[in-house]
Amino acid sequence: MPSTPAAAAVSPSVVTSPAASAAAAAGPLTVGFDLDMTLLDTRPGIKATYQALSAETGTYVDGDLVTTRLGPPLTHELRNWFPEAEVPAVAARYRELYRELAFAPTVALPGAHAAVEAVRAAGGRVAVITGKYEPNALLHLEHAALHADVLVGDLWAEGKGDALREHGATVYVGDHLGDVRGAIRAGAVAVGVATGPYTAEELLAAGADVVLADLTEFPDWLAGHLAR
Repeated sequence: MPSTPAAAAVSPSVVTSPAASAAAAAGPLTVGFDLDMTLLDTRPGIKATYQALSAETGTYVDGDLVTTRLGPPLTHELRNWFPEAEVPAVAARYRELYRELAFAPTVALPGAHAAVEAVRAAGGRVAVITGKYEPNALLHLEHAALHADVLVGDLWAEGKGDALREHGATVYVGDHLGDVRGAIRAGAVAVGVATGPYTAEELLAAGADVVLADLTEFPDWLAGHLAR
């Protein structure tokens, strides 16, 4: 992304690749964000939901393990614990339980609100592109008092890239290697945040253009990015 080193625009903990591109594409600014472990720490609610699902079905699910690998859609994870034929019904029940158990313990990650406001202050739109079931993602945003101009759920990796391109996003922010893949597919600036399961080095190795320690660093990065 940058023609000047990103460290000049953000705090020293930001890690930037030398391949970062020069500028955002022409047109109105749209910035995409992932949800789980990018904007919100959803781990406590997800663990509680899996524990309830396990107790109800009699099938063991390691909630602690599950919360270390958030990112792919729900059905991907359920296939690790349930026979394929049961997955649709189990997924539907999980989503019901999720509405009862997951919202209260979920909190916004540091800098999430400021990051969204930074996009708006720059005249831009916010697009949340997530692997989460879209109706539950909307409820999460409402609970956290985060407003998105666009919300698209049930997408993963390159599928996110198609949605990013459709909505004109030139930046995508996420914590997962799949988020980096989505940004690359869309031709968007891939901004990693090291608040999920991957380190800054792993995100850069996957192709992220810049990696922030967390979203508290995003407003300064965005200002520098738009100034180039």
